[in-house]
Amino acid sequence: MLAGTVAARGEAKGRALARGALGRRLRALAPVVVPVLLAIADAMLVNGLELDLEVGVSMLAAAALVLRRRFPLLVYLFTLPGLYIGYIWFAPMIGLYTLAVRRPGRARLGLCAVLLITAHFFPYPISDFELTLYRENTQVLIDACVTSAAPIALGLLVRTRRELASRVEDLTRSRRREHRLLADRVKTTERARLAREMHDVVAHQVSLISLQAGAVQVSTEDAAARAGATSIRELSVRTLEELRHMVGVLRADGGEAAEAHGLAPQPDLEELPRLIEMSALDVTYEGGVVAGASGTKTVERAAFRTVQEALTNVRKHAPGARVRVRVDPVDTVDVVDAVRGEGSGRGQGSGRGEGSGRGEGSSRGQGSSRGQGAGGAGQAEESRAAHGLRVEIRNGPPDATATVPALPGGGHGLVGLRERAQSLGGTLEARHTSDGGFVVRAEFPYGAG
Repeated sequence: MLAGTVAARGEAKGRALARGALGRRLRALAPVVVPVLLAIADAMLVNGLELDLEVGVSMLAAAALVLRRRFPLLVYLFTLPGLYIGYIWFAPMIGLYTLAVRRPGRARLGLCAVLLITAHFFPYPISDFELTLYRENTQVLIDACVTSAAPIALGLLVRTRRELASRVEDLTRSRRREHRLLADRVKTTERARLAREMHDVVAHQVSLISLQAGAVQVSTEDAAARAGATSIRELSVRTLEELRHMVGVLRADGGEAAEAHGLAPQPDLEELPRLIEMSALDVTYEGGVVAGASGTKTVERAAFRTVQEALTNVRKHAPGARVRVRVDPVDTVDVVDAVRGEGSGRGQGSGRGEGSGRGEGSSRGQGSSRGQGAGGAGQAEESRAAHGLRVEIRNGPPDATATVPALPGGGHGLVGLRERAQSLGGTLEARHTSDGGFVVRAEFPYGAG
């Protein structure tokens, strides 16, 4: 049991060593050092250890193998004297193998094979060659041909295997690319089908709402009912415009690319007062950032969608609650608060004094936003110096006498807002307050846009 544990630990250490930096270095040096050592051993076994011409030529041929990958033809030619004078085989065979792998030209390999056969067939010195020894000369010639053909065949086989592996890898990448294109095509087709269904279902219903609101607007004599019908009609038109934009994005080849090119104008901070006015809620808007000052439309769009979803949730879950919407730079909140206190106090006061009730929330929001215009220049400078945008929507407890609207909800609104904030590198917090209300606070960095 103990021996098995020790063996397992030793094997694990061996694998870790092989995968480490030392293992990678050894794997890189082995193809260079091992052939040189084999050639040196061959020279020593054939010629002994006495320093003479045969040993010197054989050792030089073995040492030349260090450069065989960079200069395969030159190194091979340098090993031929070792074969002719020192009768070594490993160095010229390894050099010819490397030449077949690196420079597989037919004429070049044929000429090099003839040179190896010649160096192997004729003895050193040449005066010892006897032409009449037919049997011995034939055996040496066959041996020389086999000696030259073997490394060439092995080198070409290794080169072919590498080329096949490279082609298989290319085919694998091509197949993956085709699968990805096929998946994109299927996604595009499904996106177009969803777009058609969305247009057929939602657009039809919203068009009916707009027509009914227009009929009420024309037929009624009540000013409040006419104003409500006008708001419903305008909201229906805006909804149809956004629906057409979404359908265009879904039917495009790439949704993100289409949105980046701007199929339709996207909402930003400039449209927040209009959104608040159309919300029919008691809203106080405190805008500490001039729209477009930061130059990051993606962040402004995320802020707009956050306010839109928060107001929708207030309408669903806290009818009659008072709401405060605040948009400020993250790093200059105190400075902007000071500017707001000096430049917009009169605007907010006039907004609150115009009346009471739910419908006056929009007038308060407008009054607040108009009041901010007095300090707009200073706030623009502060917003440019900021590094991010903070959006806070805070509502109080719902009015007990208000009727809760039966609006459907899937519970995905806050999840989508949090995912949008995280995708831009920001954060989103949503929690209940101690007075029974709710607060949604999001921060977006300008660099994300």
